[in-house]
Amino acid sequence: MIPGGGQPNMQQLLQQAQKMQQDLARAQEELANTEVDGQAGGGLVKATVTGAGELRALQIDPKAVDPEDTETLADLIVAAVHAANENAQTLQQQKLGPLAQGLGGGGIPGLPF
Repeated sequence: MIPGGGQPNMQQLLQQAQKMQQDLARAQEELANTEVDGQAGGGLVKATVTGAGELRALQIDPKAVDPEDTETLADLIVAAVHAANENAQTLQQQKLGPLAQGLGGGGIPGLPF
């Protein structure tokens, strides 16, 4: 029998897994600290979320406020938050995508891709 039997070096695999785990934790921390924006109504409503999707700020231009039509304002808020979250997902894929590919492209449980 051939020593090692052609099997990958277990110590090397463990080191690679540990490095990937550290890289993932670093990338997740960066995402939590990075803010991205989304807007709706031509900038009347702006939402700021972290790269992890946490809503941090909401700006509403007074022109968007019509006491007789709060439904439109609500729609603009939802659209701005949605746009900001889409930008956050793009950022997540940029930061975490290469790490997931390093795991054989199977993704990581609990992550959005």
